[in-house]
Amino acid sequence: MKKGIIVASFGTSYEETRRLCIESIENKVEKEFIEYQVERAFTSQMVISKLKKRDGILVNNVTEALQKMKQEGIVQVFIQSLHIVPGHEYNKLLRQVKLFNEKNNDMKIHVGEPLLNDDVDYKKVVEAIEIKALNHNEAVVFMGHGTDHASDSSYDLLEKHFRKEYSDNIFIGTVEGGTKLEDIIPQLLEKKISNVKLMPFMLVAGDHAMNDMAGDEEDSWKSMLIDNGFHVEIAMNGLGENEKIQDIFLWHLKDAMKNN
Repeated sequence: MKKGIIVASFGTSYEETRRLCIESIENKVEKEFIEYQVERAFTSQMVISKLKKRDGILVNNVTEALQKMKQEGIVQVFIQSLHIVPGHEYNKLLRQVKLFNEKNNDMKIHVGEPLLNDDVDYKKVVEAIEIKALNHNEAVVFMGHGTDHASDSSYDLLEKHFRKEYSDNIFIGTVEGGTKLEDIIPQLLEKKISNVKLMPFMLVAGDHAMNDMAGDEEDSWKSMLIDNGFHVEIAMNGLGENEKIQDIFLWHLKDAMKNN
């Protein structure tokens, strides 16, 4: 019986961070599961279209990747999500799988969980991201993507785990979630923080990290912090570069295999 693995992420149009944060995980999966056919899929049709139009790079969405495997006679497929929280993109992936499976019930398809799914995941993520001891005037501010989905609470919970492990001077804000940088700045001022390290809490250091977080525009997080008198240090690394984070995704994949 032929088996396949689809590594499914939101995707990115930035080549360097795609290589460092997505291809690195795909390569790890291929090395670990040599008897499986491994394929890439993006859940963002916008990113897929941009890559095709701008660079001539063709990337399948989840349905297309499943169709490719069906055409090649693969009847058991494991899809590993590289999403951070079980939000809209992850649920879109699940819906696409369900719709495909309804029309192709001869295939067995199982999906591995996103990065932050249960309490063990939070502990593993905090262990994976090592933060050096912070002085009383230093803080780390993570930029997460955020969502209007209920899973946005994952960021608040993760912040609590980080603080328990490291320091109360760790904050997680989001671009599109409930906690914005504007909510964090007053807390930094109250704590008399002078030095802030900005880090993306996203799979890839793509558009949000380069522009919304570290850009020179007046509304970037870097600019807003500098305008409020903070000295800002930037760490421009997507989570996908971190081998311990990669291992969490592999652990979820193995879990999906073990249970099916």
